[in-house]
Amino acid sequence: MPLPCADGYNNHLRMRTNPKIIGVIPARYNSTRFPGKVLAQLCGRPLIHWVIERVSKVQCLGDVMVATDDQRVRTVAEAAGAKAVMTKPDHLSGTDRVAEAAAEIDADIILNVQGDEPLIDPELIDQLGRVLADDPSVDMATAATPLHNPDDYFSPNVVKVVMGCNGQALYFSRAPIPYDRDGENPIHGDHEPLYWRHIGIYGYQAGFLQRVVRAPPSRYEQVEKLEQLRALELGCRMTVIQTEDFGASVDTPEDLERVEAQIKARS
Repeated sequence: MPLPCADGYNNHLRMRTNPKIIGVIPARYNSTRFPGKVLAQLCGRPLIHWVIERVSKVQCLGDVMVATDDQRVRTVAEAAGAKAVMTKPDHLSGTDRVAEAAAEIDADIILNVQGDEPLIDPELIDQLGRVLADDPSVDMATAATPLHNPDDYFSPNVVKVVMGCNGQALYFSRAPIPYDRDGENPIHGDHEPLYWRHIGIYGYQAGFLQRVVRAPPSRYEQVEKLEQLRALELGCRMTVIQTEDFGASVDTPEDLERVEAQIKARS
């Protein structure tokens, strides 16, 4: 049974056919750790070009747009063939920026692809869209990959997710979860994965996205500094897609060098 949801938007979604799905790439210019990173050169092209190229390969999308706060980013995005929309400069999160961009668009499903993921798998994005299109009672979809490195398990910079047997997200945390009290479940091994690393890509039913950004920050969100916890506290039914490929996020100049080396190695 779908979870109860404010505004009754799920009842409307059940009647739709051929839902319209759009991809929105939030691209803030003044990143805290790497100002201007979306325009930083990666193998001779701006970083945002690589993301647009990957998202443009997604089969389920009816449209792709970049949501930015900087005219320079808009110009580069449009030169790469994407639509671009200017958004407020004071948004606290990419989700808020995506929601503003999507608010006036006639779409049923919004896929939020970060502007610093130049190697994101188009098939993974497509899976998010299909999950939401096939079952309108699913409010959100995201992704996770098996966690193999013990250092990542204990790192607060690596977000962990625990899922139910139906693939629905139960909780996200910077802490090591689930906690292995007796030390009997090693991270490495041939057993079924128990520890999962969250991948920060999201798909939303359009109505639920607007509901999330209208809600105030939740208790757990404020403690963990993880905005997806707000959705869970609202009663979100969130499907987690399991994948082996978690892309390559660029947060620092050092990350950019690492990703460039990966691209050259693949070539």
